[in-house]
Amino acid sequence: MHIDAFIQRFSAQLAEMEKMPLPQARRAYDSLCRTFAPSDPTGMQIKNGTIEGVDVRHFIPAQRRTGCVLFIHGGGFTIGSTESHHGPAASLAHALGREVVSVNYRLAPEVAYPDMLADCQTVLEAIQPIALVGDSAGGRLAIDLAHPLIEAPPLGLIYPTVGELSPGCLGEDAPLLSRDDILGVRQRCPEISAAQRDLAPPATGIEILTVEHDPLTRPIETAVTNWQEVGASVGYRCAPQMVHGVLHAHALLPSMKSAWQDFCQALHRRLIDQVNRP
Repeated sequence: MHIDAFIQRFSAQLAEMEKMPLPQARRAYDSLCRTFAPSDPTGMQIKNGTIEGVDVRHFIPAQRRTGCVLFIHGGGFTIGSTESHHGPAASLAHALGREVVSVNYRLAPEVAYPDMLADCQTVLEAIQPIALVGDSAGGRLAIDLAHPLIEAPPLGLIYPTVGELSPGCLGEDAPLLSRDDILGVRQRCPEISAAQRDLAPPATGIEILTVEHDPLTRPIETAVTNWQEVGASVGYRCAPQMVHGVLHAHALLPSMKSAWQDFCQALHRRLIDQVNRP
């Protein structure tokens, strides 16, 4: 698939979703994202469940190492689910060789950001993951989960929302995500605007994946510089020509496929090093 074809398909459906009531739009988003997902890896078990009232989906690879990973989906805090991000979560479990638990946290406008964070916190405390991975809005949640931990596990962040998200900090408009889109998220969830909090690294080991055309890439690169200056170990890669949301089509877009594989391999190495650490 060429990136232009992905953008055309995704943007056309997003335009249709704007005409729908929110519950219908959420279902349409789930269906759209699944159309780009590859088949589940051979031998992988998929189980839906509930952890203390929070819905989750377990992805258990055929060859499983000890320890599990918490995955937090994106969607601008208003859409997205374990269903929309089934493909990335399954791919992550296969690449890491570990169980991935994807959390179906509640969304805005039904709840505020602290309630979303509380849902993720509930699952984190129950499963004690060896890594936290978050996509877009889920990256923000992963960062905020990790900050108060005395020994935070490694983080994997895919184009997360970081910093104050002010007009002066954001990059240029890009397909599928504009500056106004991001500023609208900031208005709906004012608690995510925490520039001071982002000056300190949320974990000692962080792997980040961004894309070339995304207003969020500029604040992410600023955060990476800040974190590295205070001694954090941060791995960073940016997929050329890609746009926000291409994680769903990582198996179909060569540039994103390569960057995603590099991201997963780097996170895998961090987990191996963590297990072998005295």
